[in-house]
Amino acid sequence: MNNNKMNLVTLIIVIVTSLFIFVMTEPMAFGEIVEKGIVILVEFPDVSHDVNRDFVQKRFSQHLNDYVKEMSYNKVSLKIDVTKKWHTLPDSVSKYRISPRNLEVDKSRVRKIIDDALNAVDKDVDFSEYSFTAIVMGAKVTEYGMIGLCGYPGMLGWGTEDVLKTKSGQLVKGGVAIFSFQAHLGTFFHDIAHILGGVKGGKRKIPCLYDHDLQAKPGPMRETFVDSTINMGFWDPMSCHYFKRESPPPGISSWTKMRLNWIQQSKIKIIKKGEKAEFILGPLEDGSAEVLLAKIPISDNTYYLIENRQPIGYDKNLPGSGVLIMYADDSIAECRHGKAPVKLIDADSSVPHLEGAAFDIGKKSSFRDEKNRIRIELKEKIGNSYRIIVSPI
Repeated sequence: MNNNKMNLVTLIIVIVTSLFIFVMTEPMAFGEIVEKGIVILVEFPDVSHDVNRDFVQKRFSQHLNDYVKEMSYNKVSLKIDVTKKWHTLPDSVSKYRISPRNLEVDKSRVRKIIDDALNAVDKDVDFSEYSFTAIVMGAKVTEYGMIGLCGYPGMLGWGTEDVLKTKSGQLVKGGVAIFSFQAHLGTFFHDIAHILGGVKGGKRKIPCLYDHDLQAKPGPMRETFVDSTINMGFWDPMSCHYFKRESPPPGISSWTKMRLNWIQQSKIKIIKKGEKAEFILGPLEDGSAEVLLAKIPISDNTYYLIENRQPIGYDKNLPGSGVLIMYADDSIAECRHGKAPVKLIDADSSVPHLEGAAFDIGKKSSFRDEKNRIRIELKEKIGNSYRIIVSPI
């Protein structure tokens, strides 16, 4: 065999070996769901900016994509295109400005900025290629009024009767979120998650988990917002966006992961009401754990969830660690008037804003629901996992 043939054989062996190693080490690669998004850069005639396009590309393609991949256990990734230039909208920022209070937002202004942004790129963007759209403004939150929001499904409702189209008739799929360039990574995820969750039965699957009525109260914006996080506190960016502005967002709760279909059913332990069960609950951030979540159905619509939050990955950005117990009610769609589709059971109500909500060994290690005759006990901590017993009272 001459040298050329030997080199060809060697090359084939190397390629086949590399493909084998890739298949063995990247088991999720072929089953991964890729959500493709388009980011439209917009500015206003009366507002100058010094925001670099590369900054926006990195925020979505790297930072947000890394977060989504970790939260979904590599089930979902984002592929983001950003418009090549900033598009100037036809009116001054004051014509688009909205209230920072959700319940006071002028929806016609939300529709206006969406329509004007879509039409600005109508000739350059094929919207059939994308499953969602984001609008990033070269304006500060003080100039626009809100740092981030989901136009649809969100401020413009979550029905299907009001489809979004460009002036040429292009259908805009999925939904549209709007951000100031100052938006925190947790805000980017919060509003994109509304879109990724979609709509079912006329209700968005991933709602805001803070109370809209409390968020609408007068007062300093951040303080008022924190006071509205009565359901999930700082334990899910769908509630808080972030715990500390200078840090990345915390991981999302098991409830949000379930709604997004990001937890394998095999890793959810179902415990029937009246049944006794003992199990080892791994950290929610550890996708290799055998059990990531325990669910105790109470009725057709209500159930308890038990999850374990440890300072691993993005959960290093939580207010604490331990076992969270949540009460969920699927008959409730949105967080209004003190009601919510999911609420934390607070282990230590003396700590404000649910920062002491986690149960733990050596602290509060058990919970009893006398009405439904359910007892949850933390018996032992094993590394970052917990041995837990659920039993009838």
